[in-house]
Amino acid sequence: MIPLFDRNPTRRTPVVTLGIMAINVLVFLYMLFLKETDLDIFTYRFSVIPWEVVHGSQLPAVALREIFSYPIAAVPSKQVYLALFTSMFLHGGWLHILGNMLYLWIFGNNVEDVMGHIPFLFFYLFCGLFGTMVHIAFYSKSITPLLGASGAISGVLGAYLLLYPRAWIYTLFFFFIVPIPAFVVLGFWILLQFFQGLTAFATGMSTGTAWFAHLGGVSMGVIITVVFYPVLRRRREELRMMPSRYWWQ
Repeated sequence: MIPLFDRNPTRRTPVVTLGIMAINVLVFLYMLFLKETDLDIFTYRFSVIPWEVVHGSQLPAVALREIFSYPIAAVPSKQVYLALFTSMFLHGGWLHILGNMLYLWIFGNNVEDVMGHIPFLFFYLFCGLFGTMVHIAFYSKSITPLLGASGAISGVLGAYLLLYPRAWIYTLFFFFIVPIPAFVVLGFWILLQFFQGLTAFATGMSTGTAWFAHLGGVSMGVIITVVFYPVLRRRREELRMMPSRYWWQ
């Protein structure tokens, strides 16, 4: 199942969602024009390495050689803990960024509509940070770079699930586009992350997907939404009384 769009009108321009998407796209386009060696260095400097976060320092030279797979003239300078945030704006390929941005647009605009611009920004970043820390907890010795907005976007999915469980999500199901309730689409997605993550961890196989970052992000999204649900529910109902003024529905 691939969600394509929802029928859930917004009442305010989702400036934060659009801004986050723009930053992600611009960073990705910048990475496309980097030479291979410069791209490797850029990715290393701004992505998360679990071992580095646990130890609070950059990898030793012998480990860096494993990442770069070729001799490097000097160790690139890196702010280890800053990478916890910058990694949310890096992506490793077209499918990676297109999938993430699609999910962010479908679900992010409505969550931002209810939360408000600034709270949504902090919510997004905190869910992403928490998702990264959960991944690190399971893979503390890993030297594989972790990058992408998936953990933060997973938090958005958790919030949407509680705020709009019955919203219709138009989903590509085999060769057909069918409307499916959000709780079915997102519930299936969460179960998939859980079983894939459990399988990957139990077998020790690396799939290139940070399943536990997804689970950490969606868990924090649900927790925050539950804590503030009375306020968010009131805002949601107030918004429903307002006419939608924008082209997206």
